[in-house]
Amino acid sequence: MIVDLKTLEDLQSSFNLELKPEEIDLENESAKLTGKVRAEGIISKGLAETEVRGEIRAEAEIDCSRCLKTVETALKIPFKVGLVRMENFSEKGEKELDTDDLDVSVIEDDLIDLKELVREQIILALPAQVFCREDCKGLCRICGADKNLVNCKCEDEEVDPRWSALKDLKLKK
Repeated sequence: MIVDLKTLEDLQSSFNLELKPEEIDLENESAKLTGKVRAEGIISKGLAETEVRGEIRAEAEIDCSRCLKTVETALKIPFKVGLVRMENFSEKGEKELDTDDLDVSVIEDDLIDLKELVREQIILALPAQVFCREDCKGLCRICGADKNLVNCKCEDEEVDPRWSALKDLKLKK
């Protein structure tokens, strides 16, 4: 959904957007959207900056960071983004950024792509790590078995070659 700021008659306009999961490419192999993505919010048009704020709701499947089991997650993402036209953005070369500047994006014209904005906010809000359960043991680094289901003996049997000389000393005594 493209919003043209030139055609907005009011200083504030609300939006309600519903997208199919295949319309949003998360660019992430370990996460995928499973249901409709709903975004609603308000576009506040100012002289130098336009603010878009609202909330995104979606269902996602994310792989466990330890055992790669799929974990269903409900995403509820509040967001607030400032949009500034290029001519209103500082062109003085280097500038020290403060925390408010991290929520500001530059737009080249008066068009806002809400679908792209929603996609960016979902990507930014995806958790860095997800666990299927708190005590997930993960996968064996040698045979690949799920340690939550199988007690493999790989790590007990294998000795780090850097320590093998010490193992031999212990056996000689």
